Amino acid sequence: MLVYLIRRLVNVVAMLLVVSAVTFGIFFMVPKITGSDPALLYVGKIADKAAIEGIRHKMGLDKSIIEQYFLFLKGIFAGRDYSTGVDVTHCSAPCLGYSFKTERAVWPVLLDRFGVTASLAFGAAVLWLVFGTATGVVSALRRRTLLDRFTMTTALAGVSLPIYFTGMLASAIFVYQLGWFPHDYVAFTDDPVAWFQNLMLPWITLAFLYAATYARLTRATLLDVLGEDYIRTARAKGLGERTVIGKHAMRSTLTPILTVFGMDLGGLIGGAVLTETTFNFRGLGYEAVAAISASDLPVIMGVTLFAGFFIILANLLVDLLYAVVDPRVRLT
Repeated sequence: MLVYLIRRLVNVVAMLLVVSAVTFGIFFMVPKITGSDPALLYVGKIADKAAIEGIRHKMGLDKSIIEQYFLFLKGIFAGRDYSTGVDVTHCSAPCLGYSFKTERAVWPVLLDRFGVTASLAFGAAVLWLVFGTATGVVSALRRRTLLDRFTMTTALAGVSLPIYFTGMLASAIFVYQLGWFPHDYVAFTDDPVAWFQNLMLPWITLAFLYAATYARLTRATLLDVLGEDYIRTARAKGLGERTVIGKHAMRSTLTPILTVFGMDLGGLIGGAVLTETTFNFRGLGYEAVAAISASDLPVIMGVTLFAGFFIILANLLVDLLYAVVDPRVRLT
């Protein structure tokens, strides 16, 4: 198990380096290839030539791409100074960049927004994993019954309806018409009860979309597993149905669910753009949309790297859970 863990951690570090290099290349090398000037993205198109040259020198854009990349990596671990020789702007570690449009380092901005996005993603993930998987199991065990058809029809509706539609419809009914839920985000540290109440509706709305996918995936996978020879052997040995399903069938069923769960959760932590926009929550997704609208390159790149980090981290956790669910994974 230790060797497996070390190997996965090495892969994670390598993947993070690849993601950072590719992201940096897209943001700094592609503009040069296409003939545009990255310095314009920092100062805006109405800046004069002296301002553009100043920001180019200050950001190190007059250096080679490789030198810029290593300065970027150095900033993550040791911080970085953006200097014109007279004016120095310090960015403390971990420095993912500095927005000269808002005069803020990117990392504190991401940390400030992360609480909203994490609260939304983790709460919804618990709901969709529990209810989606349970619904899929019940539907598979009651195949071709009225209950099966009802749950799969509901799941199909959940998959088909976009989050901004269900979110706005739920807000119109339960927030503005009935007044059952407040709609302003409150931090957990300020008021845990208000935090729970205000997030309940976004959690349910977001979980409805994902739970539908998990219900259909669980049902299809469990039906395939129940047709395997080792399940028939377990039943022939006289094992109870609860043991056959819970101990043998669900172990194989959980593997693809964990794979999808890691990708979904990692992607959401990187920014639930539509959900945050629908409920006006100022999380990472909201910040990313605002940065794109303002062409704020450092913030866009910071959110991209932040999202990539959590997707890789979520997949690492999924790989470790594989080893728990299926011990054969440790040998591969």
